[in-house]
Amino acid sequence: MPTSTIHLLGGSQTDFAVNWHRDGKGFDALVGAVVGGALAATDVAPDEIDVIHVGNAFGQLFTGQGQLGAMPATVVPELSGLPASRHEAACASGSMALLAAMADLESGRYDCALVVGAELEKTVPGDVAAGYLGAAAWVGHEALDTKFVWPSMFAELADEYDRRYGLDDTHLRAISELNIANARTNPLAQTRNWAFTPASFGADDAANPSVAGRLRRQDCSQMTDGAVAVILASDRFLARRSDIRPGGRAVVSGWGHRTAGLPLARKLRDSAAEPYVFPHVRQSMLDALGRAGLPDIDAVDGVEVHDCFSMSEYMAIDHLGITGPGESWKAVAGGDIARDGRIPVNPGGGLIGGGHPVGATGVRMVLDAYKQVTGQAGAYQVPDARRFATLNIGGSATTAASFVVASPAKRSL
Repeated sequence: MPTSTIHLLGGSQTDFAVNWHRDGKGFDALVGAVVGGALAATDVAPDEIDVIHVGNAFGQLFTGQGQLGAMPATVVPELSGLPASRHEAACASGSMALLAAMADLESGRYDCALVVGAELEKTVPGDVAAGYLGAAAWVGHEALDTKFVWPSMFAELADEYDRRYGLDDTHLRAISELNIANARTNPLAQTRNWAFTPASFGADDAANPSVAGRLRRQDCSQMTDGAVAVILASDRFLARRSDIRPGGRAVVSGWGHRTAGLPLARKLRDSAAEPYVFPHVRQSMLDALGRAGLPDIDAVDGVEVHDCFSMSEYMAIDHLGITGPGESWKAVAGGDIARDGRIPVNPGGGLIGGGHPVGATGVRMVLDAYKQVTGQAGAYQVPDARRFATLNIGGSATTAASFVVASPAKRSL
């Protein structure tokens, strides 16, 4: 059993619209900006940090730089000498860093953890970048006939949904349109100033060209540069820092983490007789809700989900329990996932609208959940939000990680 509540003190995010490579800046500038921002936002001094965990998926491929666990101490010398490590699980890398930090605090080994998620993806042309990201599939065994591994894989998932339940592509387009509309109000979102027309979310081959299978351009998240940092603390830390006001912090009240094998085809085959396409993804959310003492997804006020493609959000909707299996379209068509709906999903734009710097995404979701439950989400605030959940996946839903973030007064029912 945990020995300490996990307190989330706040954090910082870079502007996901910035191309750091074009500006002549690397991981040092990226990590320096976000670590400095997190320390300032939480009023935590560098000498109060006990341990550092960094989420990054593809650093060596995009930049040649490894050993990224040492980057925070490189740019903030006061952090030198602390234990630090890097974690990789494709798009769920940031969540793995969070889980490792939580385990450190729960064990009593440390009392204050800095968690950083960072990725640079604009260092190479788009087709080269897509090839690098394909390293999270089963290399040499699947997606052998395409350079665009992930659009092809999630198009296969869409076809699987169509076979099992039926799938209307207009509901995928609606998910993309909603997330990009939500991003308009997020001052750090990658697409906030991009120009779109109604045709951008339809089947017009000029305005919304096909990428793979039934997925089109706006069904896909973009290559993104960015970083996010948060600071987690134990009860013992807060006993020493009683000046940190309750209204400025949240708690991580529940978590789930499940991993399946790499091949998408095997996962689909293994679940053929199951109600859910990815039972382990469903279980990760049930684990998080159970640890938070919540009966189901309706006990939260909103969710940050992994819309690397519109199809991944479509999958997330039913796996969260917002609808029954294969019935995600009901929540899309009925407005349930809108910011003013029954369970708002990705109110700040998610990955399609907000951006997807792979190693940072899991941390960004938790930071946005923190903003929601502390009333700091600004123009994309969900009114009176007190509990927010996250669902972060890596690869073809190979790794699944979920968190429940709550205001201190709303840890459980």
